[in-house]
Amino acid sequence: MLERIHNFRESLSKSEQKVADAILAAPQTAIHSSIATLAKIANVSEPTVNRFCRRLNTKGFPDFKLALAQSLANGTPYVNRNVDENDTTDAFTYKIFESAVASLNMAKNSLDIIAINQCVNLLTAAKKISFFGCGASSVVAHDAMNKFFRFNIPVIYFDDLVMQRMSCINSHEGDVVVLISHSGRTKSLVELAEVARQNGATVIAITSQGTPLAKVANLSILLDVPEDTDIYMPMVSRLAQLTVIDVLATGFTLHSGSSFRNNLKRVKDALKESRFDKI
Repeated sequence: MLERIHNFRESLSKSEQKVADAILAAPQTAIHSSIATLAKIANVSEPTVNRFCRRLNTKGFPDFKLALAQSLANGTPYVNRNVDENDTTDAFTYKIFESAVASLNMAKNSLDIIAINQCVNLLTAAKKISFFGCGASSVVAHDAMNKFFRFNIPVIYFDDLVMQRMSCINSHEGDVVVLISHSGRTKSLVELAEVARQNGATVIAITSQGTPLAKVANLSILLDVPEDTDIYMPMVSRLAQLTVIDVLATGFTLHSGSSFRNNLKRVKDALKESRFDKI
């Protein structure tokens, strides 16, 4: 939340910037303050504080304080930064869902639509598409393969590093390799990007800003998801990646036109026989 305040500060009004500065200077004080107290500290009106909270995509001051407190908490190492060891089932369930919703909203607001459009154009023109990731991101790559496989275009997915590397060595101009990594620091994926580019393929990275993977890719979709996967289990970062894959798949189908969607209908019709009829 502090990072979001810092990033959004320049887009705020002068009075809202005063609220931002007061919170950034003493976040713990803000958590325990009433709206009247924070307004007095920032030398603004209470409605200004509420407007500031809504600009940060929270429902109001109480919701903002909860989000701020959650972002400052250390949580439970190797589990989830928003969950405490003594949380009840209903408490950690609520926290995980709220964290997921907030993080997806943050990722949505930070997406570069121009980059999304460029990626869609590259994918629709590709001769072959490969999706690779490691760990939790490998699951996202597998989901991408499952979606794009029905688009009547050669699609490759491997979770084995040797197979991934051989696939990149055998890539050519016109092929697109999509590499998925929240940290963007997985050495094997950075090496895959270099190999794929050396062999003429275009590399798209779905990763975080400023990472080694983002720097070596031809084009990157940067996701602003505050999750340290070195300490906690990957949760919301994976959800954001899956949603981006849905965006790209949707863009692919819309860009390909109505005649292309007839092929999707044939695939759906063929799959009906594998299911029981609806009750």
